[in-house]
Amino acid sequence: MTDATQSGPMLAADGTPLKKSLARSLRRRKLRALALIAPLLLFVLLSFVIPIVSMLFRSVENGIVADTLPLTVVELKNWDAESGELPDEALYAAFTKDMVVAIDEKTHTRLGSRLNYEQTGMSSMFRRSGRQIKKLDPETDGPFKDRLIDIHDGWGDVETWRAIKTHAVPITNGYFLNAIDMRRTPEGAQAQPEDKQILIKLFGRTLMMSLIITASCILLAYPVSYILATLPMRVSNLLMILVLLPFWTSLLVRTSAWKVMLQQQGVINETLVWLGLVADDARLVIINNQFGTIIAMTHILLPFMILPMYSVMQTIPESYTRAAKSMGATNWTTFWRIYFPQSIPGIGAGSILVFILAIGYYITPEIVGGTKGVFISNRIAYHISSSLNWGLAAALGTILLAVVLLLYWCYDKIVGIDNVKLG
Repeated sequence: MTDATQSGPMLAADGTPLKKSLARSLRRRKLRALALIAPLLLFVLLSFVIPIVSMLFRSVENGIVADTLPLTVVELKNWDAESGELPDEALYAAFTKDMVVAIDEKTHTRLGSRLNYEQTGMSSMFRRSGRQIKKLDPETDGPFKDRLIDIHDGWGDVETWRAIKTHAVPITNGYFLNAIDMRRTPEGAQAQPEDKQILIKLFGRTLMMSLIITASCILLAYPVSYILATLPMRVSNLLMILVLLPFWTSLLVRTSAWKVMLQQQGVINETLVWLGLVADDARLVIINNQFGTIIAMTHILLPFMILPMYSVMQTIPESYTRAAKSMGATNWTTFWRIYFPQSIPGIGAGSILVFILAIGYYITPEIVGGTKGVFISNRIAYHISSSLNWGLAAALGTILLAVVLLLYWCYDKIVGIDNVKLG
């Protein structure tokens, strides 16, 4: 009897098996923990994950041609774009039917704008033709080939129909090709004309200037962080207010202040002329170029480098340096062999933070960079707000995200992300 009782399952106080009771308790704890972090997860999902997925989708989505001209797309499959001859009457009739519906739904102008990204003049051709095609009856007013050519001679151009056929696919690589100064053609991917090859240059400029800004911040932030970390706490806390002071001022105000200071009639040039270091007719050109962008962005991003460095340096024990000096090491040897290696995690954290912020900046380069100091982010902003080419903007953003992730991966392989810390 005793053996049988001992061989049975252990019970909790309420009489349920202990294993089942523990599993239920653990499940409740997990649900309680999930409920606590659910608002944060929802916020990250809505503000970060969904926008990125939407950007990735928009960079390849191209359903507007097939949705607006469904009958035309079917007829285009039977037309040989390489023949050099215009399509037959069946395609023109299908196009007229599609356009009448599109004009009623007011989607033909959106289609023209989409095709205008690939071939200049398409937008105005669709807009102007829409007024005349609207008057046609697809059932009784045929044949339509000559009538459409009379409405606009662009409908008699083989390149017009080649462009429509080329970009009638629902998923396209055209935006990514445009983002690397190439274009989608019936013959395949081809390089853009030289006067339109600007985006690869902007990518290179963005990476190079971001690296220069990061290096400048390291050179300026390291001595400041070292002084703050070695001073008495009361004094360092007081000086830290000066480091944080720029955060109390709007970014736009700080950037505008640099524009006033850097211009040829600005504070810096006026001071140099007054001191006799620069002639009045040879004032420095330090605005609307890369130099002005580097100066302004280094000042703006410097606190983001100082704070991680300071937090790491503050944790380095002074006894290490005193021990090295007591064993005969010089000040330089003590710094280079003892202090500097322990401060590298702060440099790594600050560098990642500053570089990622710099590579995505667009307000400061837009104001002080002119045409020679702008970043790829300025081009993305232009396509979103001005040209409304959201597909190209999404492709550029996706490439920029991929470049940042690649550099992050390289940094992890070379330095090790585990060695980066904020204090």
